[in-house]
Amino acid sequence: MRTRLLPLLIILMAAVLLALGFPLAVRVAAAEQQRVVIDRIDDTARFAALAQFVSEPVDGSDERQRILQTELEAYNSVYGIKAGVFYRDDRPLAKAPASWLLPSEGEGREAFKEALLGRRSHDPPQVWPGQHGRLVVASPVVRDGDVVAVVVTDSPTDGMRSRTLRGWLLIALGEGAAMLVAVGAAFRLTGWVLLPVRILDAATHDIASGRMRSRVAASGGPPELQRLARSFNEMADNVEDVLEQQRAFVADASHQLRNPLAALLLRIELLALELPEGNEEIASVRTEGKRLAQVLDDLLDLALAEHAEADLRLTDIGALTAERVASWRPLAEEKGVRLTLDGAAAMTGWADPIALSSALDAVIDNALKFTPEGQEVRVTAGSDGSGATVVVTDQGPGLTEQELERVGDRFWRSNRHQNIKGSGLGLSISRALLTTGGGSIGYGRNEPHGLRVTVTVPRNPPHA
Repeated sequence: MRTRLLPLLIILMAAVLLALGFPLAVRVAAAEQQRVVIDRIDDTARFAALAQFVSEPVDGSDERQRILQTELEAYNSVYGIKAGVFYRDDRPLAKAPASWLLPSEGEGREAFKEALLGRRSHDPPQVWPGQHGRLVVASPVVRDGDVVAVVVTDSPTDGMRSRTLRGWLLIALGEGAAMLVAVGAAFRLTGWVLLPVRILDAATHDIASGRMRSRVAASGGPPELQRLARSFNEMADNVEDVLEQQRAFVADASHQLRNPLAALLLRIELLALELPEGNEEIASVRTEGKRLAQVLDDLLDLALAEHAEADLRLTDIGALTAERVASWRPLAEEKGVRLTLDGAAAMTGWADPIALSSALDAVIDNALKFTPEGQEVRVTAGSDGSGATVVVTDQGPGLTEQELERVGDRFWRSNRHQNIKGSGLGLSISRALLTTGGGSIGYGRNEPHGLRVTVTVPRNPPHA
């Protein structure tokens, strides 16, 4: 979630900084040009004041004209700005440099025409750092209420554009620093907001994996998420209480029913003594009574398996599998079934040895039960990278696709196998034992026929 939330926050912060930075950059450029324009207006006003007292016609003896020309030449020499005073018919009264001519079109001509109307020319268009324009400012020379000439300055913009660019660089540096601070703040903010979510996710995963006692530890974060964490803990407590009550009920019911059932079976045996030898009805009642006793024992085992905490330890899965195969081999030979073992001889994984042994016993027992005489049950120990696996394949009748979806459910048995001894709880107990320790059990079809059962336990520590 953090990888999705962080880009959103960073994009929003970048948009805000850009929305503030662009107007500021425009304002810096406009302010720099305005400063230059005001300075040029002051210069043109001073030259207009000097030109106001130059009389016509101008000849070489006019002292005021020589002063004006000297001022313009010094101005051009020091600042590199073209400046001149032009009559209404474009004749120069004084100008510097001497080769400069009043432009016949463009911004210079427009400013000249506007000054002839008796007002200073408008501010020139904005010159940006990437352009190479010039600033033209014109002011009228008024004598006796009439505009007799116009002062025109044509300024280079290199210095102005350099200062604007420096200002933009400072803005960019400020924006970059602000962006770094914003990214750091975004990391801290998302960490603060998502900390309870991560803890809640871990606790939810633990409960889903069978560790019902896992709870959300108190942490920081927004008040809403803290309240959600408390509500989750309350919900988990209630769910654990309900499950504990269910397990206790199953265990107590199984335990309490065993005594009357044992008494009932004893009376059946006493009754059988008074009936003829080989009575079918009494044999059927005896069989159903024993089956009921087996169901009660399996229910008690299932309740204990779901309630017990897994004693996880680093276990040699290969050696444990070989031990269980050796234990079941006499029964397999008695039934005429070949029980073989192959795969890795030594392979470690994290499991509860007792729980894994019980699960393997249930799976191997189920495979031997359904495998016909003369066929093979193969047990293979291996690894799929993240987990250690034990695969048990038989050559029995197998299951259909619909039956594979239900195998392992409590009390479920295929309609085709109702005559085979069992309670339908063996594989459910195996799944409960494996899930408690972080393992799993899967089912599939074995080609050309039969069932393939895969028992998996993690190879890494449970909280690595």
